[in-house]
Amino acid sequence: MAASFRRVAIVGTGLIGGSFALALRKYFQDSVVVGWDKAQVLRHAVERGAVHEAIPDLSRAVAGADLVYVALPVGHTIELLPEIARLAPPNALVTDASSTKRSVCAVAAESFRKGRAHFLGGHPMAGKEISGIAAADANLFRGSKYALIRASTKENDGGKGEPRVAGFVALIEKLGAEPVWLDPEAHDRAAAVVSHLPQLLSVALAGVVRDQTDETGLPVTLAGRGLRDALRLAGSPYSVWRDIILTNSDNLERVLDQMIQALEQVRSDLRTRALEEEFSAAGELYKILRDLQ
Repeated sequence: MAASFRRVAIVGTGLIGGSFALALRKYFQDSVVVGWDKAQVLRHAVERGAVHEAIPDLSRAVAGADLVYVALPVGHTIELLPEIARLAPPNALVTDASSTKRSVCAVAAESFRKGRAHFLGGHPMAGKEISGIAAADANLFRGSKYALIRASTKENDGGKGEPRVAGFVALIEKLGAEPVWLDPEAHDRAAAVVSHLPQLLSVALAGVVRDQTDETGLPVTLAGRGLRDALRLAGSPYSVWRDIILTNSDNLERVLDQMIQALEQVRSDLRTRALEEEFSAAGELYKILRDLQ
């Protein structure tokens, strides 16, 4: 399997791409890993040992690659996929790490036609509130789900049996991730609930706390770890989330409407025993999530 991806091009060497590169360097030492990004980012990627070679020219970076791993913001990924499809060797596998899949997979379906490289949509359900190559970690994917997108083909397995795809599945399992197969629509609906909604709630909570803080610093100066944990996601920059929100706004509007209704219900139950039932149900869900880790 390792021989199938002897040369890997990382297009975007930030947190996710840099972490994937570091993981390859750790677990697949026979692979040659090259990186493409802005010059300053590539310099840091080389310094961190994430890539063997920094190549600022996309055509040279992709040339000869067995695997092209695209880890860019969603909008940038959509913009570059047609060019990557044109440049990548026909025997290569191209996969992305975008947090939304419908728009990306629609462009990929138009770009990766017969005779070109094979495309596999992907989304590692791992990350940090801190972006950039400085935060990259070879073990970022360990213990995490890794969404893979079924191909829209007549194949019964949705393309999972394609040799390059099978090789990539084995690769991410070696990195400690668990592959989960979805179609693009199901992925975006699920991601809106378990990933994008928590981010927006953290931002909204931060806004309430900020607005409630007076000139003495209260209530922030009284806060403990609970608030810090609840606001961890608020440390993630808008530049990371802009394209994600724009390409999944319909699902986000739906779950935000449901969230608003849930908050209204909590407010109406403040002085009743019904609130105890909501705490109990919430605790049960937390136990499920805890046991999944």
